[in-house]
Parts: sequence; C-alpha cells; structure tokens
Amino acid sequence: MIIGIPKEIMHEEARVSAIPETVKKMVNDGLTVLFEKGAGVGSFYPDELYVEAGAQIVEDCEEIFQKADVILKVKEPQFNKAKNKHEIDMMHKGQYLITFIHPAAPVNHEMVKNMASKGIIGLTLDGIPRISRAQSMDALSSMSTCAGYKGMLMGASDIAKFMPLIGTAVGMIKPANVFVIGTGVAGLRAVATAKSLGAQVYSCDIRPEANEQAASLGAKIVDTGVPKEIAVAPDGKHAMKLSPEWLAKERANISEAVKNADIIFCSALLQGEMAPNLVTEDMVKTMRPGSCIVDISIDQGGNCEITSPGIKDVKHGVTLEGIKNIPGQLPTSSTWMFANNIYNLLKYLNHGGKIELDRNDEIVNGILVTIDGELVHKGARNAMGL
Repeated sequence: MIIGIPKEIMHEEARVSAIPETVKKMVNDGLTVLFEKGAGVGSFYPDELYVEAGAQIVEDCEEIFQKADVILKVKEPQFNKAKNKHEIDMMHKGQYLITFIHPAAPVNHEMVKNMASKGIIGLTLDGIPRISRAQSMDALSSMSTCAGYKGMLMGASDIAKFMPLIGTAVGMIKPANVFVIGTGVAGLRAVATAKSLGAQVYSCDIRPEANEQAASLGAKIVDTGVPKEIAVAPDGKHAMKLSPEWLAKERANISEAVKNADIIFCSALLQGEMAPNLVTEDMVKTMRPGSCIVDISIDQGGNCEITSPGIKDVKHGVTLEGIKNIPGQLPTSSTWMFANNIYNLLKYLNHGGKIELDRNDEIVNGILVTIDGELVHKGARNAMGL
C-alpha cells in the first residue's frame, strides 16, 4: 500500500500530516511512503529526516496523488494555484483520503459532492468518536488544545486593552472580560489561558459537566437555560442539536455576557453537524468597539453569524477572527500531535497492507464521508437537505 503525503497548500498552513517518526512506523508496517519535497519545512522537519525514515521524496504533488492508495492531509482539499486545478481533480476512484474534511460546512459541500462523484473514499478526522479506544486517534481534540491556547493569545493581541488588572500612577485598569462559549477541549484550554493572562473569565455550555470543568478552572458560569435532558446526547458527552426555539432562549440568556465581553471565544460544536449559531449580528452590534470574537468553530460554519471564513476582519467595530488554521500557527506542537493521531487511525484501518472498513464499527461509521460514489455522512446530508 502506498501512502501519499502532499504539502499543505492552504494559506499560511505550516503543518504536515506525517513526521519522520510516523513515517518510520509506516515503513516498518510494510507501507511505501511518498513525501512531497519540502512538505515538512514549515514544521521544522527537513527532507533529510524523512529520507532517513524511509520515505521517497517526490517533487511533483500530482505524482503523489496519482500513485498513492491513501492520501494523508491536514486540511480539506484545496484549489492548487500552481497546478491550476483542485486537489480533488488530481485524485482517482478508489483512493482513500484521510484528513479534516468538515463535510457539513456549506463551504465544503461542492467539494464533498465532487469527492463522491469521483469515487474517492473520504474519511474525516472531525468524526472520530470520543470513546476510549479512539482517544489516540482523536486529532480534533489535539488540534482543539492548540486552538484554545493560540486562539486566546490572538484575542489578547487583538483587543485594545490589557488582559490583567494593572496598577498605574493614575489609577487601576480593570482586567479584560473574556466570555468562552463552549467548554470542550478547546474552550477549557481557552479558559485556562485567559485566566493565566489575568482576565476576568466567564463561560457557558449547555452540558452541566462541561460547566463544572470550566468552573474548576476559575470561570464564572453563565446559565444558558437549556435543560440537561434537551442539551446532552445519550452518550452523556456530546451536545445535542437544539431546536430554533431553544437556540433563541440560549442566545437571550447569554446576550448580556456577550455585550460585556472584550473577547468572545467561540468553540461550541456538534459532532459531525454545523456549529450552532449563538452570536447574531445584532448581538455583535451591542459589543464595545475594540473588542474581539475568536470563532474557532468556523470550519463547521462558526458560532458567530457574521464571521468571515478564513480571514480576520472588522465589523461593527469588533475584530472577527475567522482564521481556519489556528493550530497551524503552533506548527511544531500541532504537527507532532496530528501526525501521531493520523498514524494511529491508519494503523487501526490497515489490515495486512490493505484498508478495510467495517461499516458497523463506531469509529468507521463516525468518520466515513463518501464511498462507492455516494455521500453517506449524516451531518453533511442533513446540512444539504438530502
């Protein structure tokens, strides 16, 4: 089986899907690894280390897409300007793609349909279930840790004031107010980072357990008003998709915290679904000029109604961070975590040098997007109205 590692082409994306350590493991597993020249440079892994690990260095990414049985990527397929064609158009029927596809996000719908029509078998890392045997494969949690830390630092840099309480010769400057929406892995890391920077931290989550964890880190909890039986999935871990009526109640209950926030950190996600719209444009208008929203849920549509995917801009005097590759700004740490996660998934699926997908397996069922020319991902189909 041939594994292809192309260079990431998203703007300012420095990560790569394999490090020399995981390439060596793949080679020891009997796999052939084709590695695009320079793909690891952004994460400070030179080509020589990949050669020592047993990879074959390939200069032309198109050759990798043509020859590989399995493509490992960090981000969803993009349009390659150098080749003047989309990465999907360089792929072929029966080829496996393992990456973050985010198939439910509207911006990716056309791409996912093209994957299906070309017969590509798409496996998305954001669908890894939060179960103990999948923990070592959970790239979403790994990247969420990076996004929570780096995203909060971005917010601190964007606002026009100090984060901590500051004593000056002319009086005291109050600490910044930070409001973290969604306290899963990323949100908890954001809470901890904001607290360490001296901010006054508030948070909310519709899951009681998540609120308890945030409170243990020093956050003041804002009550969403959503009952547990409506909020929490049967597994007791994931948030449920709320009806429009309950979403409206949640927005009303958090509106005061939004208004008073200097930084809003948005990280509320639904497993395999579009992210809930929790901060409307009217709510943004109530915020103080110079404040900031860091919307790390943007890959799945975003929690803020007016976040622009992939860019940083200013609307109504509020800086909106819609950057899609925040973990890529910590390339050494994030690449090490990601490469190990994706290798562990590949090893799980690899049976004697061949990928085998058991559709009844909880992990496979969670990550499968396209197969046999069909789009099978439930969240994507719901988002497309299929």
